Amino acid sequence: MASEFQRTKVAAVFDAMDSGRRGYLVAGDFQALAARWTAVRGVPPGSPQAERLRTVMLHWWTSLSAASANPRQVTIDDVLTVVDLLPTMSEAVTATADAMFDAIDENADDRLSQPEYRQLIETWNGRPTDTDEVFARLDLDADGHISREEFRRLWTQFWAGDDPEEPGTWVFGRVGPLSGVGGGEVG
Repeated sequence: MASEFQRTKVAAVFDAMDSGRRGYLVAGDFQALAARWTAVRGVPPGSPQAERLRTVMLHWWTSLSAASANPRQVTIDDVLTVVDLLPTMSEAVTATADAMFDAIDENADDRLSQPEYRQLIETWNGRPTDTDEVFARLDLDADGHISREEFRRLWTQFWAGDDPEEPGTWVFGRVGPLSGVGGGEVG
């Protein structure tokens, strides 16, 4: 069963995806997120990169809706049911991380810069956001970039982790104050 910490961090992501503020997600929320991320990059609809991201997002919709009592609506509790299963779904978690990484990596240099990360967070939450302190936390080797391997690790820590001290807690932006986790603030 997901911990209160996991509920807090996942709820912030859930709320950002719930575009209609309905209290549940629908397939269109996943399609809209994939479309926003590819639009930011100027990736044409139907291109291989756009289709890969859309496919990965819809795979997660399928997994989440299968865990729901109502397969047309996914609640935060449904998401947390799947979060409990993620340690057994490492390939799916890595595939999603790779698709997200590719969507973020604007210049395709196989590393994320601070401006690329900021664009991810601003696209996600729909507003200008200061990400400098968070980026420094995510840059595990302090080389000024986030590598694909670092991003995979961070993504897995966020979704499958339950340790507030893990840097991956911050992959979707600020969660509460930087000195600790709390408050559920993202962005």
